[in-house]
Amino acid sequence: MDLYSQKSNLKLILLLIAIFIGLSTVLYTNHLANKMADEEKYKAKLWAEAIARKAKLVRYTKDLFTKLAADERKKVNVYIQATKFLVTIDDNDQMTFFNDIVTSNNDIAAILTDDKGNIKNARNIDVPRDVKVFSQLPRDMLRDFSLYPPIVVDYKISKDYIYYKDSNLFSKLKQTLNDLLENFISEVVLNSASTPVILTDERMNVLAFGKIDSAKIRDPVETMKLIQKMKSANAPVVADLGEGVLRYIYYDDSDTLKQLRIFPFVQLAIFGAFLLIAYLAFSNARKAEQNLVWVGMAKETAHQLGTPISSLEGWVEYLRELDGMKDQHQLIAELENDINRLSLVAERFSKIGSVPQLNPEDVKLCVERNVSYMRRRASDKVKMTVKCPEGLFFKINNQLFDWVLENLLKNALDAMNGEGKIDVEVSTDPGHVIIDITDTGKGIPKNKFETIFEPGYSTKRRGWGLGLSLTKRIVEEYHSGKIFVKRSEIGKGTTFRILIPSAVKA
Repeated sequence: MDLYSQKSNLKLILLLIAIFIGLSTVLYTNHLANKMADEEKYKAKLWAEAIARKAKLVRYTKDLFTKLAADERKKVNVYIQATKFLVTIDDNDQMTFFNDIVTSNNDIAAILTDDKGNIKNARNIDVPRDVKVFSQLPRDMLRDFSLYPPIVVDYKISKDYIYYKDSNLFSKLKQTLNDLLENFISEVVLNSASTPVILTDERMNVLAFGKIDSAKIRDPVETMKLIQKMKSANAPVVADLGEGVLRYIYYDDSDTLKQLRIFPFVQLAIFGAFLLIAYLAFSNARKAEQNLVWVGMAKETAHQLGTPISSLEGWVEYLRELDGMKDQHQLIAELENDINRLSLVAERFSKIGSVPQLNPEDVKLCVERNVSYMRRRASDKVKMTVKCPEGLFFKINNQLFDWVLENLLKNALDAMNGEGKIDVEVSTDPGHVIIDITDTGKGIPKNKFETIFEPGYSTKRRGWGLGLSLTKRIVEEYHSGKIFVKRSEIGKGTTFRILIPSAVKA
């Protein structure tokens, strides 16, 4: 009992240590994963903040462009007023002054038309010679000169219209700013460490992306799936570019973070597999060692019993030759019974470790023989009954199977402390003979149903815990059967069930 308790306590301690190591690994790795996730989210926020600050610069520059555009329109108005005065004045000095104003416009492209759209003049722009009407200008040129509403020159008797576009300096400055903005956003997205990221506008159009296969981005369906996946993993970061212009940054966990989240479970699986392999290896080694111990002990016991048995047989022969001894024949008969019993025990032990010969035997005769043997050695207060149909056979080795029944019946007697009832009931199912042995003893706790068959487990103060272990070995290894506790209740009794393959009479 102490040995078994120590072994059970050691297993429990090792299991608790393994659980502690596993939980510590999972918790620490999860802590690292959460820390990395926070860092990646912080980086995404930094990208958004950088874009927002750039947006402030864009808004400031846009305001500047608005002022520049207004200044250019003022310049065009000055150009128009000067042109009107050139038509109406006669003073040479004034004409020279206004002519200088008109001719000083070398940057703003302008086209002068009449009220029917016929081109009358052009400044700082080369109009194709075959184009005489403003609406017939090439598409790109017409688009550029239609960006702003024309300025009306009212001569009272007629009206002219001046169409103009941004100056070359203004256009180049605006293009430079747009390129700077787009390059900045793309650079922020593309330099997003190892995190897959997508930048979109309000309509979910992809403006830039990083760490993603371009083939997926070219497929709109795959792109939307990817964005939805990123959205479910992490809330998108919103970048406000001002004046209602928003950009959305969708990002996913990096491959490193994903692997880090999976790592503890992989580690636990490897650790569990290692423990399982180690347990199976040690268990098999322990069983092999137990088998060797069982076989060695059985062979040695049979060998040791041989010497006193031979000596007792000699003394019986000697007693037969003596005459006149009182109760001589009864004494010789009892000695022969005990010698036969010892010989049977020695024969049983000698069969351990070897392949026993199995023969078809009558179930009822076998059961009643063993019950009768135990009944003679039990208290008068113990009642034993047998219920077994006629004509049932199973393949057993008589010497070994008698040992099984004796062990179970003896354990039942011990559990009842010399008073109670033992019922042996035999039944069948397809292919098996079923033997139920029920006692009215003290019972077995449910958590010990498997434990009682372990070597070393015993509830007796002087027990070695080998009886039921040997019984299980004989039933399962030598007879290909099964033995288990069918039911038990503390204070009311226990039922053991044996299943042995059935047979026909030879």
